[in-house]
Amino acid sequence: MSLPAIRPVILGADIGIYALARAFHEEYSVTSTVVASAALGPIAHSAICDVHLVAHNYNPDVIVAELIKIGQRKKPNEVLILLANSDWFVRVIVQNRAALEPYYVVPFLGEQILDDISDKATFALICNELGISVPTTYVQDFSNAHTNQWQPVQVDLEYPVIAKAASSADYQDIEFEGKMKVFEIATPQELDNLWASLRNAGFTGRFVVQELIPGDDTQMRSITAYVDRSGAITLLGGAHVLLEEHTPNGLGNPAAMITMRDDDMFAQAAAFLQHTGYHGFANFDVKIDPRDGHFKFFEVNPRIGRNNYYMTAAGGNPARALVEDYVYGRSTGQRLVDQTILYSVVPVSMLDHYVREPNLNAQLSHLIQAQRYVNPLDNPIETSLKRRMYVKLALVNQRRKFKEHYPHPTGTGF
Repeated sequence: MSLPAIRPVILGADIGIYALARAFHEEYSVTSTVVASAALGPIAHSAICDVHLVAHNYNPDVIVAELIKIGQRKKPNEVLILLANSDWFVRVIVQNRAALEPYYVVPFLGEQILDDISDKATFALICNELGISVPTTYVQDFSNAHTNQWQPVQVDLEYPVIAKAASSADYQDIEFEGKMKVFEIATPQELDNLWASLRNAGFTGRFVVQELIPGDDTQMRSITAYVDRSGAITLLGGAHVLLEEHTPNGLGNPAAMITMRDDDMFAQAAAFLQHTGYHGFANFDVKIDPRDGHFKFFEVNPRIGRNNYYMTAAGGNPARALVEDYVYGRSTGQRLVDQTILYSVVPVSMLDHYVREPNLNAQLSHLIQAQRYVNPLDNPIETSLKRRMYVKLALVNQRRKFKEHYPHPTGTGF
């Protein structure tokens, strides 16, 4: 019997979507169907992305209807694997699993566990139960903010503090002046002003307020894992962040990382995954607290993460972990990714300015000189002149964005 043909169907249009398509192409030589409202730069003019445009990209009913149409046209002996890399898209898929599973492999959590672990407030509670360190956290609930009985929570923290939505999916459609992904709040009055903005915008979810862990972007770490359907962690890797994005909507997304292995950090992530009955991809954000050297876990994303190509480049292709599990039904054993490479979506010549720790800077320079660095968009298989021009212009644009939003490194990363 011949092996089934594999075709990823991926929702979105950003760097992480292209990185997933690249991972599948490198492992299985397949083209991915990418479903998006516009052919944005990362997926445009690509030899490995078959872009399927859909109107009203943020209407769940339209998205599901289009996915069913694509599924109904699949070929015999073809397995469609449905993927997404934003919390909102993941939630749409999970909530419509029954309608989609006749056509697709749907490698995501059930709705209840998704709700539990993707909420930053609940995540902190689970970590506390397991003895995993998290920043001191206060939760502001807006579910009854439209009533006169609503009162803001009392926050007993030293300012500045960090404030962010407990669930990014609940926050996505809310609009107000000054909206950011993550807020650095300098005073209690600034926090009151944020509460007023959220209340007036009709926000009904939860926000978390956390202590500001000192240290710049280089104190951050990323962990990527895959847990198969038996509960075994078959892929585990990490990266030392060098620089994060600093635009209002992108704040906190890593822009440059060096892959690394830290078994103590990995063990804490594994404890969380096994305790919660997790399966599928997971991406943890962690920061080392310079005051005590402990890992502080910030959140887990119930998906592979925007910067997933650091895993593929370091020898741990996530496409293989997923396909072996869901398509072939085989256990691969645990793959700990320990190759060292530099991953960067910004010009590597920028990084010396932001990396101030001498040993880390020396490692960075060595990797650059040895040409052991990758940009997920800069794929040698892509021959389109329009695409090559886009990749060059994207790097130029990164210089402009950092000059505007984060011209010099700071002690807090803000």
